[in-house]
Formats: sequence, structure tokens, C-alpha cells
Amino acid sequence: MFITFEGIEGCGKSTQVRLLRDYLGSLGLEVLVTKEPGGSRLGKKLRSMLLSMENKDITREAELFLYLADRAQHVQQVIRPALKDGRTVISDRYADSTVVYQGYGRGMDPDILNRMNLLAAAGVWPEITFLLDLPPEAGLERAMKRNKEKNIAASEGRFEAEGLDFHRRVRQGYLEWAARNRNRFVVLDASGDELSIFEALREKVNQALRLEQF
Repeated sequence: MFITFEGIEGCGKSTQVRLLRDYLGSLGLEVLVTKEPGGSRLGKKLRSMLLSMENKDITREAELFLYLADRAQHVQQVIRPALKDGRTVISDRYADSTVVYQGYGRGMDPDILNRMNLLAAAGVWPEITFLLDLPPEAGLERAMKRNKEKNIAASEGRFEAEGLDFHRRVRQGYLEWAARNRNRFVVLDASGDELSIFEALREKVNQALRLEQF
């Protein structure tokens, strides 16, 4: 099974990924946790380029192709082999991030971006995508606090540094894109406590696991 997590900055994806990994592990499943950008060896280098404030002048087209390159390598080198080996893969961000951030956020055509994703993802799509929905004001506050606590350099916060209007477009884009892809998106209110969010998430995963057994 392939599961992805999406949402604005600071929505709590990392926490829910960790909780789900531990839960699935307790069921005896082999789990691979990965992320975008940066899930492959090449991706780590691309991630540093994409998130660095030194590259704040990057064009939206260059940004797009770097994300697609990261995804293509990620799929072929990490995700597909793990799925082939029967492991459950959980990714913190995947193809939907490109549609939403570069599409709704940057003003590119979401449908064109989705077609470009078809090439980069090479037919590998998640069975479930959890969207952790949160107002951008709250998400950015969380993200800044997290970065300070973890001593994450401000130079790596290119997206956190975007204006509030950008993050509002991203949030709205996620909700619109999720509505267009109801067959795999599960939208969860991320404003509550992390365990309550996980309980709702776990029920959806359990349903999917039961279906997978038949």
C-alpha cells in the first residue's frame, strides 16, 4: 500500500506520519517512510537547492522541473522497489504538492502539471492521500516554532518566507484538488490535538487494509 500526506506548512504531517508508521509496524507490516523532496540520494541535493533562501530568485519553471526530477528519481529508486518488495510506503508529500504549490500557488495550470506528474510518477499513485487541513496563519506559526525548536536554519525556509496570500492560495488549492480526487483524498481537520487526528486517520487506514485483504 502506498499512502501520502499533504498539507500546508506546519499542518502536522511529520507527526501523523510517525504515528502511522508506528501503528502499522505494530501490526507486523514492513513500512518505509520517505519524503519529497529529498527521498533519494539525488533528491537530497535537490531538496537543499529547492528549500534554500539562496535560491529565492528561482523561476517557477525551474522550480517545477527540479521537483519533477526529484519525483522521477524517488519513484524509480525508492518507492517502486519498496512496493515491489511488499512494503507499505508512507510519503510526506508527493505529486499533489506539485499540482497545488506550483499550480494554485504559483499560477501554473493544474491540469498540465498533473499530466507532467504522470511521466514523473511512472504510474505509481497512492491508494490514500491524507490532507491535513489548517488555516495558513496557524500553520505558519507552528512551522516557525518548529524550526526554532529544531534549530532549522532560516536559510532553509524558502516556502515559509512566502507571503500569506501564497499560503492561502495553497490551502484553497488543496481543498479544490481534494474535491476533484475524492476517490483517494481524505481531508482531516488538523486544528485539533494530534491523537484525535490520528484516530480518524487510523480508521481510514484500517478500512483500506480490510479491503486489501479481499
